[in-house]
Amino acid sequence: MDRLKAYIIGFLIAVLAIAGFIVYEWGWVKLLQLILAVGFVGFTLALLFFTALTLYAESWKYGAVLAVLTAIAGYGSYLVLTWQKLEIVGGIIAFFIAIVAFGIWYISEPDLSIADRFRSAEKLERMGRYKQAARKYEKAGNYEKAAEMYLKLGWLESAAWAYEKAGKYEKAAELYEKLYEKEKDTYYLKEAHEYWKKAGNMERAARALEKYAEEEPWFWEDVAKLYEELGNEEKAREAWEKALEYYTKEAQEEGVFWEDVGNIARKLGKEELAREAYQKFLEYCLKEAENDPMWWKHVAEAYEYLGEKEKAEEARKRYEEYRQRILKANEETSHFEEKKE
Repeated sequence: MDRLKAYIIGFLIAVLAIAGFIVYEWGWVKLLQLILAVGFVGFTLALLFFTALTLYAESWKYGAVLAVLTAIAGYGSYLVLTWQKLEIVGGIIAFFIAIVAFGIWYISEPDLSIADRFRSAEKLERMGRYKQAARKYEKAGNYEKAAEMYLKLGWLESAAWAYEKAGKYEKAAELYEKLYEKEKDTYYLKEAHEYWKKAGNMERAARALEKYAEEEPWFWEDVAKLYEELGNEEKAREAWEKALEYYTKEAQEEGVFWEDVGNIARKLGKEELAREAYQKFLEYCLKEAENDPMWWKHVAEAYEYLGEKEKAEEARKRYEEYRQRILKANEETSHFEEKKE
């Protein structure tokens, strides 16, 4: 049992013990009076705090409402402390319960006026109150009609979301493409790609991702793979060439990307370039392995790429020795922790 559970259990036992003592000495009525007194006084003080805070912020309307509620709660506290007019105390409790219930009901549809809450979605649509109608359609689970309302408002992103909820992925994808044309934000192209995929239209998904990769070039590899799945070898090769160009630039700044350059060059049949890239990747891994033995694993991979199997095996052994040392150290630490406990 952890400390938090122990504290909670201890606290509950203490509360029950105090309650039992009060009942034993003065009866159930005194316990009820104490519970009501603590509740009313605490609630009154909380309302008083928020009333002062609201008035300090010069929000006079809400301050006045809170002041009235504070006065009612204060009167209830007085009645409970003096233990009189209990029927009024019950009425005050019912009054605040009703307010809380109304607040929850009102917050559940914050965009609707009181009158709109009692109108149907169809009625609101006929009245031209499209925003309110959309909210009603959403609540009823009719997301396709909600999307239509958002389109009438010109809220394309909300409409796309509603079409997604309705399972109309093609329409959602089309709207995200329109949003990209309007906003020039590549996020919308990525979304369009995802929804074309969900709709099963892989050709449109590839085109959306290709457009995305023009601005976010690290996605050219994904574009190439997608065109390969579609059997479009020409477009796949074009995308691989652009991916190669991107990774070459990255590798010149961060050597770890020479592996990607080598893999793509080999895929494109550029063996000489692939070998040069793997050689540079090997040099990078050997340098890293001087400080971090974990890199011997990648050294082995680099030798494998270059066809030097004996050196690859030697590097792999060095990595395995390092891994065993780590496992042994972890076991010793684990045993030490168990002994401490």
